[in-house]
Amino acid sequence: MIIGILGPEGTFSEQAAKKWNDKAELRYYEDVFDVSKAVVDGAVNYGIIPIENSLEGPVGMALDALLQHDVKMTGEVIIPIRYCLLSKGPLSDIKTILSHPQALAQCRHFLKSHFRAVERRETPSTAFAAQVASKSKEMAAIASEGAANRYGLKILMRDIQDRKENYTRFAVLGGEISRPSGKDKTSVVVYLRKDRPGALYEMLSEFASAGINLTKIESRPTKKVLGDYLFFIDMEGHIEDAVIKEALENIKAKAGMLRILGSYPVAIK
Repeated sequence: MIIGILGPEGTFSEQAAKKWNDKAELRYYEDVFDVSKAVVDGAVNYGIIPIENSLEGPVGMALDALLQHDVKMTGEVIIPIRYCLLSKGPLSDIKTILSHPQALAQCRHFLKSHFRAVERRETPSTAFAAQVASKSKEMAAIASEGAANRYGLKILMRDIQDRKENYTRFAVLGGEISRPSGKDKTSVVVYLRKDRPGALYEMLSEFASAGINLTKIESRPTKKVLGDYLFFIDMEGHIEDAVIKEALENIKAKAGMLRILGSYPVAIK
């Protein structure tokens, strides 16, 4: 089995992939779009991408990738995120701190308290930040302990995320929907036919009247005009459950677009 993930070596995506399947071969890609495209092209059997963080919410690029490519969510993985400040030199030499935008956001208060005047630079991944920081004592990276070991960096500070309880949810992408496991979740994306009073309520009432528990609802701009949104919805149950299937059929008749992203076993932290 080959799993495509965000690279280079030492990312949290790598940790998630090993938690999901520790025997698979890992193939590294530059961003989540490349990972999802690799699944579509058949270059990998599965892809694993971060889609939601407990501190910063949804990963917009990942949601866009789910829309752009014809892939299915076949599983999910949740891992704790513990950030470290890594560098070759001492704290006093640091002039630039690098990391992925999500990592910088999750350490916002730490950076403001300790490095208010230091430049912050975004990178495609935390591991890439560590890779770059390994070339200069004036650079530091926010990344994992594993990245420190991989790129020969010193851990200057540990657990620098703004809250100790910090988790990221990863989506496992494949070509087909998983079979029911008995404890499943279904993800869909809905585009309302037109913006009118009560349109969103009508959609949500279908779930409520059927007794379906929604675990997440997230709006995302369509990028066509201001105020035009798609809704990403997670719910308890499998697409093969009669109550889920009926509710989605009713919503499909009212919505401009309904796409099933997948049904998959619920992850355990």
